[in-house]
Amino acid sequence: MLRTIISVLFVVIFLIVSIPIWLILLILGLFNKHAKDVWAYNIVAWAFGVVAFLSGVKYEVHGFENIPKDKSVLYIGNHQSFFDVILGYHLCPAVTGFMSKKTFEKVPLLNVWMKMNYCLFLTRTDPRQDLKLILKAQDFIKAGISIFIFPEGTRSKTGEMGTFHEASFKIATKTGCPIVPVAFTNTREVLEAHFPKIKSTRVIVTFCPPIDPGTLEGDDKKHVGAYVKGILQNQLDADSKLI
Repeated sequence: MLRTIISVLFVVIFLIVSIPIWLILLILGLFNKHAKDVWAYNIVAWAFGVVAFLSGVKYEVHGFENIPKDKSVLYIGNHQSFFDVILGYHLCPAVTGFMSKKTFEKVPLLNVWMKMNYCLFLTRTDPRQDLKLILKAQDFIKAGISIFIFPEGTRSKTGEMGTFHEASFKIATKTGCPIVPVAFTNTREVLEAHFPKIKSTRVIVTFCPPIDPGTLEGDDKKHVGAYVKGILQNQLDADSKLI
């Protein structure tokens, strides 16, 4: 329980102490928007790295070289834990916006950092509004900002992947950007398996080879979500043997 208290306390202190940084970033953005975006992302990525450290998460990263360095991408991850977001944010290169639940838009201070870092807030109850966010994500991709989404829509309560919502993949199929599947193995054991206690845990994060949606054919092209889910399942099965 001590890890939980320390980690939560750090997040609260970070959010309060970082308020003056908003003004610095605002001024920086007036002269160099890209520099502001990179700094804003890296500051939060650093903070999430500290959270992982304080939580005792011993993470092993595979396939980092699979991330294209010259273009924005759509990251697709399986979702077992809050720590999928923490590790994904810490590890993905700047600048990457995350698709998040609408409820996080109401969290004071955190919501400012999320909006500054191109996060989009899905309602999952208003299809018309969520479609607008998918279109906005496509605009971000075209502007060079990568997007990370968990197409199951919520965290798995069993550790098994749920159905992938195919609409998420329009971000890639409509823009032609590469899809990078990201497999999170054993993250559920950090928190969700024994909530509210945080447990020091070894996890594996694997960035799979990028997928060019334009090269898919047949059923794979019609059901991109199912195709990517299959790739992630194979990776999860392989990585689970290394834990």
